[in-house]
Amino acid sequence: MEKAVSTTWNGGAQAAAQANPEIHKRINAAGLDTNYHDHGDGPPVLFVHGSGPGVSAYANWRPVMPALARSRRVLAPDMAGFGYTERKPGTKYELDLWVRQLIEFLDALSIERTDLVGNSFGGAVALATAIRHPSRVRRLVLMGSVGVKFELTPALDEIWGYRPDVQVMRRIMDYFAYDRRLASDELARIRYEASIRPGAQESYASMFPAPRQQWIDALASPEEAIAALPHETLLVHGRDDRVIPMATSLKLLSLIPRSQLHVFSRCGHWTQIEQTARFVELVESFLSEADAEGVVVAGSAHPMEKAQ
Repeated sequence: MEKAVSTTWNGGAQAAAQANPEIHKRINAAGLDTNYHDHGDGPPVLFVHGSGPGVSAYANWRPVMPALARSRRVLAPDMAGFGYTERKPGTKYELDLWVRQLIEFLDALSIERTDLVGNSFGGAVALATAIRHPSRVRRLVLMGSVGVKFELTPALDEIWGYRPDVQVMRRIMDYFAYDRRLASDELARIRYEASIRPGAQESYASMFPAPRQQWIDALASPEEAIAALPHETLLVHGRDDRVIPMATSLKLLSLIPRSQLHVFSRCGHWTQIEQTARFVELVESFLSEADAEGVVVAGSAHPMEKAQ
């Protein structure tokens, strides 16, 4: 595999980054000029965002990056088709691409192993990455995660079927949070404007066309592969999540041998936004266990990695 390399910014790109906090650094991964955030020092932790319209790494992880960057190197890329990562015409947005992007992202930064945190759609990508490349992952955190098969919810159907309209975006924002005050008109406006940037809707619409149950199934990893995961895994779910049913986390709990589940009450799909302080404390405690123990994931290949 050809190693990804960093790209050099021109003055215009640097100025854009200073003006827009969603833009930070850039690197080539999976052949795409990838926008990513890189803060702090210490053991690396890689955050993979969800798949709502107008989403970006910054939009998903802004509340938690500063606190976790006090003790860790926090990395959060815009995944292919999202945010400010390059969009190439004809790109096939699929699980294989997103996993490849993460691995080449780590290669480009010379990171052999990282903790991995995935939110919703990002949970499916994180899970598949840990399955296919187990030696690259130390500990795994999956939040309201896709990655096993479940029945498409009305909320997820509307989210994935989004067509640009500020009122539709306002309604979609209401699905995410238990406390609707967090899904403000201003947030809906910001996300709407992000969804109409050049190329954004074209790539988003190509990812999850109807019937959308097929994309839940396409993002699911084989249950036997999930059951063979060697990683300590923290599952997090909001009790009142209307987007991804809590049954998915219960299913993952039953499959992953070294897993634990934390359920936040009075919380919807945005655990890192709705319960920021408690989420940070929970994740920091979970990852610090491995820091103290010096845990090393066994180097033997997972069955899925052997098949690559």
